[in-house]
Amino acid sequence: MRAAVRSVRNLRSAFGHQRNSNSTAFVRRRIHLIESNSISVYRLPDNAEIYRILLRTFSMSKAFSTDAAAKVNITEVNRTGPLVEYERRTAAGELVDGDACQVGTLKELQRLYDEIFESADACGLDRYAVPEKIVRNRWFWSRLMPQSSYAPVKGLYLYGGVGTGKTMLMDLFFDQLPCNWRKKRIHFHDFMLNVHSCLQRHKGVTDPLEVVAGEISDEAILLCLDEFMVTDVADALILNRLFRYLFSNGIILVATSNRAPHNLYEGGLQRDLFLPFIATLKERCVVHEIGSAVDYRKLTSEEQGFYFIGKDLSSLLKEKFQHLISEYIASPQVVEVVMGRTLQVPLGANGCAYFSFEELCEKPLGAADYLGLFKNFHTLALEGVPKFGLHNRTAAYRFVTLVDVMYENRSRLLCTAEGSPQELFENIVTVSDARQMAPRTSSRSRRNDDSDLCVDNELGFAKERTISRLTEMNSKEYLEQHAEEERQLSQELANADAVQA
Repeated sequence: MRAAVRSVRNLRSAFGHQRNSNSTAFVRRRIHLIESNSISVYRLPDNAEIYRILLRTFSMSKAFSTDAAAKVNITEVNRTGPLVEYERRTAAGELVDGDACQVGTLKELQRLYDEIFESADACGLDRYAVPEKIVRNRWFWSRLMPQSSYAPVKGLYLYGGVGTGKTMLMDLFFDQLPCNWRKKRIHFHDFMLNVHSCLQRHKGVTDPLEVVAGEISDEAILLCLDEFMVTDVADALILNRLFRYLFSNGIILVATSNRAPHNLYEGGLQRDLFLPFIATLKERCVVHEIGSAVDYRKLTSEEQGFYFIGKDLSSLLKEKFQHLISEYIASPQVVEVVMGRTLQVPLGANGCAYFSFEELCEKPLGAADYLGLFKNFHTLALEGVPKFGLHNRTAAYRFVTLVDVMYENRSRLLCTAEGSPQELFENIVTVSDARQMAPRTSSRSRRNDDSDLCVDNELGFAKERTISRLTEMNSKEYLEQHAEEERQLSQELANADAVQA
């Protein structure tokens, strides 16, 4: 029930941003429905002349409605957009006034916003403009008559340091777009999990990647991917062909990342097979760096929150966990994840789950398992987060992924740890950092008598993001927002139960 109500809330939120656009979409949908049933409504077999007159009248009405909708859209372009909305929110005190780098990025997003609106028809963004049957059969006809249809507008690839507001800026752009458009905003983890799941479903097809690309582009022409980060060799090997198909299907990509395109999958296995994707990405997207040195996540009001530093704090964590679940009794539970897999939850109740670090980060789990967990739980109590180094590098990767998924789902974290977020990652360094420390330490193969220093580019870059997010997740503002969202969710659950009763 909780997952269902969350889904309804997300849909309601998505459709609440553009009331004017919804009205336009409703008009267009009504036109499409009437048009598809025009013969049954207007057919007068005994009088063909009257039938033709009625059809002409209907066509004129449809043309008038379409022209009116176009005029509304042109007006909307002149007074809406991410830059306009940003200025409104900062004036209202809803957002902190950003620096010149953020404003420069907003100008790029506003430029893209205006270009997309001008080419909306050519891009095929309106989901109601093409009959559903034609969309479903597009892949079949493309096999008979292969053709490429690149979008007339280039996408945008935003990259920069942690906490510079990349996600916020992209969401600001996405939320200003009409709801009747074929658009999708998704975290890169989720996107790749969906791709692999679809590939499994189409196993045995001559070219399953082409089929999956067709399904993605049928659903969304404007694709917004947050936290573009390639660490898995399986992802790296399919991205080039997947996005060649997507771009040839007219996809417009807007992505955020901590890494510049030429630094993606740096040092990864078989990277030479990944390099063509970087060239394709640069060809189809404008690359823009957010150069701010400010970490806006750390501007929150710091407080200890539920992050407890020290050893032998198990009893304290369980006491806090019991306080959160109130009168509920915690018990082992099972949650479903993708492709029929399940995840065992040692203790769970009232939207809260309790794990030891070993159970959640030292077992062969990944983003899919964590996503399944936080579709069912809003709070995680995690016992015994260690300091990371060479000896537990794999667990460090999983912890980074766990924090990413929690942050994306606005979940709450209670944990006991051996040190502060900065101290947990002090032994994780990039190759360039290691070279500055000592030339010999830049090698991945180290002598046994060396310290526990872990030289890893991906972890070295990811650690700053994780430290930043852990800091924000224990801030007063984040915890208050979480509490308010859960209060609203509890009220909606109670209302849903009352309706069912």
